[in-house]
Amino acid sequence: MVRCLVIGANGFLGSRLCDALAGAGHDVVGFDRYSHGIRAFSSPDVVPLIGDFLDPRDVAAAVAEADYVFHFLSTTTPASADREPTVDLRTNVSASVELLSLCAAAGVRRVFFASSGGAIYGPQARRTFAEDTPLLPVSPYGIGKLTIERYLDYYATTAGLASVSLRISNPYGPRATPAKGQGIIPITLDRIRRGEPAVQVGDGSMIRDYIHVEDLVARILRMVERVPEHRAYNLGSGRGHSVAEVFSTIRAVVGQDFDVVRMPQPATFVDHVVLDVDRFHREYGPDRDLSLADGIADTWTRMTTP
Repeated sequence: MVRCLVIGANGFLGSRLCDALAGAGHDVVGFDRYSHGIRAFSSPDVVPLIGDFLDPRDVAAAVAEADYVFHFLSTTTPASADREPTVDLRTNVSASVELLSLCAAAGVRRVFFASSGGAIYGPQARRTFAEDTPLLPVSPYGIGKLTIERYLDYYATTAGLASVSLRISNPYGPRATPAKGQGIIPITLDRIRRGEPAVQVGDGSMIRDYIHVEDLVARILRMVERVPEHRAYNLGSGRGHSVAEVFSTIRAVVGQDFDVVRMPQPATFVDHVVLDVDRFHREYGPDRDLSLADGIADTWTRMTTP
C-alpha cells in the first residue's frame, strides 16, 4: 500500500484513477479545485482535498505526505492551447514545473505524468509511434507536454526524482466531460442524446488510437504494483480507427443516424496516430481490451441510464 496523491482528481481520468487506486487498497487523496462540486467517486475511501493547482502553497501542502503523485491535471486542451499558446505556457507548464520542484523537495518517491500519446509525436510519415520515435510536436499542447517531460528528466538528474511519462492515446468512457470539448466519442454521443448534429473535423479520414478508460486505468494500476523499467510508456489500444469508422460504429451502437457538421482541420492536428504498445506488453503482459463497439456501447448505456 502506498500513499497516492491524484492531482486533477475531479476530472475524467483523475476520478476514475482515484477509484481504482482506492479499490486496490492504496491511501488516496484527490486534489482539485472542485469548482463545480465534488464528482461522485464510487469509492468512499477517496479523500478529497480542495486546492488550486496554480497556488504553490496548496500544492506544497498536498504533496507533503505523498509517496506517489499522479499529475493528471491540465489547464488547457489541444484546442484551447492552439487558440492561446501563452496560456498553456504561463499556467500549465509553469505550474507543472513548480509541482515537480515541490515533489523533489518533499521526497516523493515517484511522479506519474499524464502526457500525450498523439500531439507529442507530431506529424510524421509513420504508421505507428513507439516511445523512441523522435518527438516533433508542432502544436502548443504537444510542445507543452514535451516541455514537462523534459523537466521530469531535469529533476531526475538533479534531485533523483523518479518519474514516468504516460503517453495516453484517446481515452473515452463514463465520466467524460463533453462540455470541455475534448474526445470525439463522448462529445458525439452527448450531441446525439441532445438531438444535435455531430461535429466532424476534417474529411473523416483522420486516424486515432482509442482506449476505454477502464482499460487505461487497469494498465496504470499494474505500473503502480510493479516499478516501471522505463521513463515513458505508450498507453493505448495499438489499433487505429478513422473518424468515419468511429461515426459508423456509433450509428450501429445507438441504432440511429445523425447529421454531421463538418469543420476545417486545424493545421497543427496530426492526421494519423496509432501507438506502438509493445514496450508495455513486453513488461506487463498482454491486455484484453474492450472492442471499440463494446466500449462505445458501455459509454452510451451509462450516459443514457438514469
